[in-house]
Amino acid sequence: MLAPSFTEEVDRYHLAVPEITRGNPGPVKELYSRLDDVTLANPFGGIARGWAQVEARLDQASRHYHEGEMLGFDTVTSYTARDTAYLVETEHFRARLDGAAAPEEFALRVTSIFRREEGYWKLVHRHADPAAQPQSRRSLAAAAAV
Repeated sequence: MLAPSFTEEVDRYHLAVPEITRGNPGPVKELYSRLDDVTLANPFGGIARGWAQVEARLDQASRHYHEGEMLGFDTVTSYTARDTAYLVETEHFRARLDGAAAPEEFALRVTSIFRREEGYWKLVHRHADPAAQPQSRRSLAAAAAV
């Protein structure tokens, strides 16, 4: 069997990501490299480094979401080189977070970096944070001063 192309891996990634919002981190875990340099920075804070920390953070994130539904992905750009690729997207989903009475819509801006390992594309970094509205330089400077 031939290893999947990067496009095929992105399709698999798009099927796996919504599972986190349903409390199931398994499909996303399958995409990750198991090497010590993997990282995850998600909206719940901090940066996990190394497979043990990343796996724990994925489990933690999945416990915050309930009744998730993916609404779509807006791909900003992607790039593929011989052994490295990245994807920049906005993810749109609906989910109920811990303590919320009803599901809410969310948008995350996400950068994902992949590396070819033994012929397969593996996720080595994911950074996701709430998609912010554009802000003026003045408001950014005020926030930085705090």
